[in-house]
Amino acid sequence: MLSHSSRGPVRWLLVKEWRDLVSSRAWWVLVALIGPLVGVMFTNAVRTYAEVSDGAGAGCGAVCDPLIGIWGPTLGAYEIAAIFLLPFVAIRLVAGDRQSGALKFELQRPMSDVARLAIKLCVLVAGCGVAGIAALVAAGLWLSYGGTVYWPEFAIAMLGHVLNASLTIAVATVAATVTEHPSTAAIVTLAITVGTWILEFAAAIRGGVWEALAQFTPSAMVADFQHGLLSASALLVAIVLVTGALFAGAAWLKLGEAPRRRLLTSTAIAGVTFAVALVAARVPGHWDASEARLNSFPVADEETLESIARPIRIEAHLAPEDPRRLDLERHAIAKLKRAVPTVQVTFVSRTSSGLFEQSDAAYGEIRYEVGARRVIGRATTEEAVLEAIFEAAEVEADAKEAPGFMGRPLVTSPRGAALAFYGVWPALAALAAWRATKQHAPGR
Repeated sequence: MLSHSSRGPVRWLLVKEWRDLVSSRAWWVLVALIGPLVGVMFTNAVRTYAEVSDGAGAGCGAVCDPLIGIWGPTLGAYEIAAIFLLPFVAIRLVAGDRQSGALKFELQRPMSDVARLAIKLCVLVAGCGVAGIAALVAAGLWLSYGGTVYWPEFAIAMLGHVLNASLTIAVATVAATVTEHPSTAAIVTLAITVGTWILEFAAAIRGGVWEALAQFTPSAMVADFQHGLLSASALLVAIVLVTGALFAGAAWLKLGEAPRRRLLTSTAIAGVTFAVALVAARVPGHWDASEARLNSFPVADEETLESIARPIRIEAHLAPEDPRRLDLERHAIAKLKRAVPTVQVTFVSRTSSGLFEQSDAAYGEIRYEVGARRVIGRATTEEAVLEAIFEAAEVEADAKEAPGFMGRPLVTSPRGAALAFYGVWPALAALAAWRATKQHAPGR
């Protein structure tokens, strides 16, 4: 609970930061551009979805899933905005006070530096919520075409982009507090973003520790949410990273301390944050909110897996760059680990590409051990993995399987989308920017 003496400064700073945000040209540029950006992604997604639906017809299954066909591409616009637009808005809000001298007046108020940065982050996230209205406009248009929106999966996908925006804001905040000039902060933020791409590339090629580190990148966490998967570990890791960034940024707001001391403090905070994130990454628990159960095996198969009392071990002889390994990890193994968290999976290879291991008769084998019984297979499909495990465990899945997801085919065109996103949205954004700028102009 906030004490009576701290409520005044908190309210004052909230109002002040919101006024700074709505008077910022960078933020209005983001709001104005997010409409056309969402519009491009949405219209292309609708046309592609219509072509697939027309070819697949009724009973198309996951091929005609709006989460993958419509909301994945449409909400991807926010990931682009988070990379190329949002950092400038965050840096403008944080570094602007330092450039104008307003930060010295802020520091005179009775409030912790962490709370000060947390308020800035909350205001920026609220500003992102205004940009999120474009996604609701897309959902309304999709409903008007006769499509359906499964709101739980839609909400989880949106939550993933909120977390991504929070991480981007946190990184930009730290960069803005460490550096002396906004342009330098922008370069540092871009360098960190490019660094996460390099880390993902190294993880795809080398695996191992690189793969463990890559799970902390924003795009890796957003990917699960885009498929309707709410993972406790991903949520906690995002919260830990954002909190650590706020504490690290707060260390650099202590302008009276020597830079060396602030550097040591922020480095120690980064180490503690990383250690806590490693622990949070192992927290179990997930919720598959997707209508098509994209992240889970059929219910009957999961019940059969849970009935196996003996330990399950898998040894796959596949190199990190082998496409079969990527397919196995992202689909069958990922679902298996959610259904049976105790499963042990090991990948064996002498090289990173596996190109020179093809002469080895054992290369490509996937060995399944349940207790003392072993089964060897080579197929990487989910059905083949389940079949091998059940054979090794000497069990059979329930034959009375509930009907699967039949798909939501819809042959339509993006009527009205161009007018809404390319005409009405920019016009309303320009009008709102003009009124906000006029209202908060100096002297008013």
